[in-house]
Amino acid sequence: MVERRPWLTALSHLVLIVGVLIVAFPVYITFVASTQTSDAIVQSPMPMLPGGHLIENYTTALTGTRAGSGSHASVGRMMVVSLVTALVISLGKITISLFSAFALVYFRFPFRMAFFWAIFITLMLPVEVRIGPTYKVVSDLGMLNSYAGLTIPLIASATATFLFRQFFLTVPDELVEAARVDGAGPMRFFKDILVPLSRTSMAALFVIQFIYGWNQYLWPLLVTTEENMYPVVIGIKQMISGGDAQTEWNIVMATAMLAMLPPALVVMLMQKWFVKGLVDTEK
Repeated sequence: MVERRPWLTALSHLVLIVGVLIVAFPVYITFVASTQTSDAIVQSPMPMLPGGHLIENYTTALTGTRAGSGSHASVGRMMVVSLVTALVISLGKITISLFSAFALVYFRFPFRMAFFWAIFITLMLPVEVRIGPTYKVVSDLGMLNSYAGLTIPLIASATATFLFRQFFLTVPDELVEAARVDGAGPMRFFKDILVPLSRTSMAALFVIQFIYGWNQYLWPLLVTTEENMYPVVIGIKQMISGGDAQTEWNIVMATAMLAMLPPALVVMLMQKWFVKGLVDTEK
């Protein structure tokens, strides 16, 4: 029997509401700032209600027609770069990790476990350790300021390979034997059995890796020097003026709000699959 305590229910709801307010308040302030003029934002105190410049500010941000200092790259173009980068990184990580885990689990070849541990050990190496040599390789191959330079060095994932390997190890041997009796080859078994069984895991990894690719900052900062190849996270930083130059904070805040939309939409649209991929045990 579940004991009902109204005061405990009220307390839990109060804690949840306070938590939501703490998380949502900075987003609200960003939205309010994106609807004001640049002069209104620097006033003390800043207005706490939305202003009347929403369409003007967002149009200016999307088209890159602002007059201040700093980067004048179109936010629309930057979001396209970020979208392509995030999609290539997330889909590339999933594809490579699926094939890697499939080879490690279902094929017998010399030094198989040595290769697995070599992949796994890369989890212990932070990005900063290998970013210098990686930049040198990308520069020598002429991939600076290109989608290839933004994505290829980031599409390998030891974490995803490990997760898919552990899942494949739980697949019953009877499925493998049944596929072999039916005359299915390795790739047929992979395509018709393993991939459908891995859909929820793939969906969860896609959400995580899409956000990871969208929010990349350090690597794009190194490999992009042209405004037309800035992802939106770099674009926000480049729009902030240094020194005595005035920053158009209303346009910066409008850009920040636009940058939040694609990851938020991905999480909302794939929330069911994301949660199922993390907690589902009936694979």
